[in-house]
Formats: sequence, C-alpha cells, structure tokens
Amino acid sequence: MFDVLGVGACSIDYVYRLPDYPRPDGPSAKLRISSRTISPGGQTATVLCTCAALGLRTKYVGTVGNDDGGRRVREELMRRGVDLADLVERNGPNPYAVVLLDERQGERIVLWDRDDGLRLRPDDIRPEVIRSARLVHVDDVDAEAALRAASLARSAGVRVTSDIEQVTELTQRLVAAVDVPILAEHVPAALTGEHDMERALRAIRRGHAGLLCVTLGARGAMLLEGDHLYHEPAPRVKVVDTTGAGDVFRGAFIHALLRGDAPRDILRFATTAAALSCTKPGAIGGVPTLEEATKSIGAI
Repeated sequence: MFDVLGVGACSIDYVYRLPDYPRPDGPSAKLRISSRTISPGGQTATVLCTCAALGLRTKYVGTVGNDDGGRRVREELMRRGVDLADLVERNGPNPYAVVLLDERQGERIVLWDRDDGLRLRPDDIRPEVIRSARLVHVDDVDAEAALRAASLARSAGVRVTSDIEQVTELTQRLVAAVDVPILAEHVPAALTGEHDMERALRAIRRGHAGLLCVTLGARGAMLLEGDHLYHEPAPRVKVVDTTGAGDVFRGAFIHALLRGDAPRDILRFATTAAALSCTKPGAIGGVPTLEEATKSIGAI
C-alpha cells in the first residue's frame, strides 16, 4: 500500500540564472547568463519527491523519454525513494522546461515543451494501481488520463487531490472529479469570472462540496472548508529560486491532510514548506525535510 500515487508530469529543467528579466527594449534586451544548471523537476514529480521527503510512501505513474533527460529523472526519483514500477518509458526526448531565473529576486519564467508521443494516455492508468494508494494526486497536463485516474480513485473510495494550472474545456470536469482541487492563482477567476478570490472560491463551492484551495505565491494560500475561509500568509524568507514552490506546497498539503491536520494547520504547514523551498535552487532540489518544515513553522 502506498500513501500517495502521483499521476502526471515530470520534466528536465534547464535553468538559466540572469542578472535581470529580459525585455525587448533597453539594456535588458541582451543579457549575459550568470550560470546554467540542469536538474529534474515537473509538477507531479516534485510533489512526490516532497511527499517522500516528508516520510510518505510514494509511487509515480507518468511518462519519461528514453534519452539522457529521462535517465536523469528516473535516477532522481529513485534516489528519493519514489516507486517507479508503473513508470511509462517512450521513445523520444523527455519533457523539458527552460527556466529563466531572475537572480536578484528569485522569480522565474518557465517555458516548456513535450513531444506528443510522450502524452500519458488513459489506458496507461491501471485500476489495481489506483486502488493501492491512500490518496491519488493528479495534475492537468494530460487531463484525460487525470480524469480516468480520479474516476477510478473515487470509485474505490480513494481521496484525490489535484494541481490545476491552466483552464481548458476539460478543467471544469477535472475540478468536479477530485476531492480537493488545488488551483493556481489565476484559475478561479478564469473559471467563474469573479476576480475577488473569496467570491471566486465561493462560486466554485456551489458545484463542489470538498475542500477548495488556491495558491497565491508570495501572498500565501487560501482554503475554503464548507463556508469557512482560511488565509495563511507566506512566511518571509530570503528567496533564491521560486521554481517548484507550488508543487512543494501541494506535497506538504497532502502530508498534512493524510496526517489529519485541521484546515488552518494544513495551510500553515504547506505554506511553510513552500517558503523553505524558495531558499534553495531547483524544483526537486528545494524540497525540505519533515524536520526542516516542522521546526520552521512560526520561526520564519
């Protein structure tokens, strides 16, 4: 039995540290790269590495390429204790991202691409694997596969969380299919037309009875439980790299949810872990340990 089964994306990240954000006009139109690194990342892969670092048993269902990037991702997930027995390897380059990182503030822009042949298909999801987990986490990169995983999980009585970062024709179905949608900041307004975050979450509440969460970057996160709204500000830290902070938030959220924490405590633990991840470079590289996250609650 696994604590968390993750269904979704991985990536090999090409991170370019820059002295400023590039702009088409003025002195930032041409910039010398301060440094360059290559490291594994991706939405669900980073969530699972976070869960594993916090002591949970994890399993990954997703696709990797058969190139050096895919090898790097496999080795990193294995090193961090993520089970890869249901990993799908396909012919082609691994999904990748180009991360432009402003070294002054730690903020980043992510540009990504993936060969269509590496799409995770619904028939890649085996029902018996879904039933082997206490919780299933899905992202929205391959929404049809995510919908199948969520449907199988709900039918088996397994809780489902989600990472939803984009709005497509399948997003409303995906929100409805999971127990705890965790949404990127721009998604609630795009789904509801409400630009006030509380009103947007309450509009989504009319069609969803579960916990509703939205990440707010430097402003923390909000969680709607029933009619009660919680807002947890982000702890103030010296930011090195914000890449993967939202994924670390989701992994820490899952840990606290499975631990049985109260809603306010779930948010506090998740925002603390996400803030800690911003103090280190890299997506998976920034994942904190359980001891680090626990000791830092209220201390940063």
